[in-house]
Amino acid sequence: MEKKMRNFEEITLFLGEWGSFQRSIFFWLSVTFVPHGYMSLAMVFLSATPQHHCTLPPHADGSVHAAVPYELVHGKRVLSRCTRYQTANRSTESFWNWNETEGCLDGWTFSTDRYTSTAVTEWSLVCEDAWKAPFASSVLFCGVMVGSLLSGQVSDRFGRKLVFFISLALQNVLSLLQALSSTWELYCIFYFFEGMAQISSYMSAFVLGSELLGKSTRVLFSSLGVCISYALGYAFLPLFAFFIRDWRMLLVALTLPGFLCLPLWWLIPESPRWLLSQGRAKEAEAIIQEAARKNGIVAPEVIFKTSDFSDPQRDNEKDPSTSYTFVDLVKTANIRNITVFNMIIWIVTSMTYYGLSLNTPNLNGDPYLNCFISAATEIVAYVATWLFMRFTPRRFTLVFLLLLSGAMLLVIKFIPDEPDTLTVALAMLGKTGITAAYCFIYVYSTELFPTVLRNTGLGAISMAARVGTIVSPYIAYIGGTKMHQLVTVFSIKYGYSAASSIISLLLGEYNKMAPYFIMGGLSVFVGLLSLLLPETKDKELPERINQVKPLGLQVFGRASGCDPTRGSPCGDGIGVLM
Repeated sequence: MEKKMRNFEEITLFLGEWGSFQRSIFFWLSVTFVPHGYMSLAMVFLSATPQHHCTLPPHADGSVHAAVPYELVHGKRVLSRCTRYQTANRSTESFWNWNETEGCLDGWTFSTDRYTSTAVTEWSLVCEDAWKAPFASSVLFCGVMVGSLLSGQVSDRFGRKLVFFISLALQNVLSLLQALSSTWELYCIFYFFEGMAQISSYMSAFVLGSELLGKSTRVLFSSLGVCISYALGYAFLPLFAFFIRDWRMLLVALTLPGFLCLPLWWLIPESPRWLLSQGRAKEAEAIIQEAARKNGIVAPEVIFKTSDFSDPQRDNEKDPSTSYTFVDLVKTANIRNITVFNMIIWIVTSMTYYGLSLNTPNLNGDPYLNCFISAATEIVAYVATWLFMRFTPRRFTLVFLLLLSGAMLLVIKFIPDEPDTLTVALAMLGKTGITAAYCFIYVYSTELFPTVLRNTGLGAISMAARVGTIVSPYIAYIGGTKMHQLVTVFSIKYGYSAASSIISLLLGEYNKMAPYFIMGGLSVFVGLLSLLLPETKDKELPERINQVKPLGLQVFGRASGCDPTRGSPCGDGIGVLM
């Protein structure tokens, strides 16, 4: 009779699920996610655009109301942000020629009622340079994309713990350097590298916690531990910003708490799963022995036996000491399908999440209060995610959350302009759904990829997701007033006044709804696409590539096209292969 090979969780079952060791790992790793909550969305206030108008030339006569024309923005009559009346060429009764306009030749005057200074006021990122503000945010997400590409492989090669703490230190240092930037170009360069460090720290810590904790605790860590900590950090952001109105000092204040996480190096161990995947069984065993001691449990003298990890189905796979690469993510049909589907879902989810978060200033009302409400909805979303993960199948949860978010955002299109509170409420409901989905896909994707490629797989799909985050500032940009500024500047420069007036009129009617229509439609699409993912609830984590499950609708019966004799597990449902 063939001997049944034991898996990691079966071997370490004697540790229990919630001893002193697990509580320590859960708490300390969760704490490290608090800074991520406010640093990843700090651009909402760092790059905020206060009210502004053209600076009047020296010795100008009259008030700003006589020098600056009015324009309609979202149905409201406001002072033009990018034009002023031309100065008269000859001596007349008025200093201004009210029949002609020109650009802001003497710069801009920014209101300090809400912000003392922002990156926008520092470098006058308005009118024809208005694109630079969302571009800086996109640069951060470009860094996140590159970091996702590199950090997964580096973490799978050198370990979760080492990459996590090095990235955490670099993130804090780069953020301080960004606060000292003398030019917008330097600001963007530091933002790029900060994004690389930020995602590397996040992903490594997430995987480290998922692999150190047991099955039930892993779900608690992924939903409440990581996500609630992130939401609390997000909730601190408007509080910091309310009391610190200068963008440089705000950035310094947000950065300093991150340095307090570095001493956790001596409290958090390396992942035993990763050590075993590298053939370093003695080091893995030492960590489990120490965990047993902390839990007050006497561990077996020999925990990991060679026979436990001798699998005849691994003949065609690599030696444990050999590193895996992105090429292995397309090695077989099953893992290739899982990778591609996750990439599509992550792109849309991240675009919608960040698009809604960055669109907060475009909502009516106080931006500090709106940001706090947005953070509060995340806490509700994460608690709901935890309940979903405990009581409902993984696939159903993801489909429901994506469809809920998409439906709420699409309904906004049919709401009249007047009830602003209803629009905000629907936007926040959509934000709740997509936030819960964003939290959930980390857990779901972790369970879909095998241990030998888990960090590389998460790195690859997280890198793909950055396509969505890079686009997201411009999704919010469409719904703001800066589109009107560009149209105005375009009209002044090139004289296409008639065409630009039509465009401006159309934007005034539709651009506030466009972000919701785009994000809602795509959320519904990927929600339906998620029906094809395999179920992972209460299943053992796959260790090797040949244990990855196939796609399928999973109704009844065995997935078509699966072949158990080839070492490929068959899911319960109708198989769909790409």
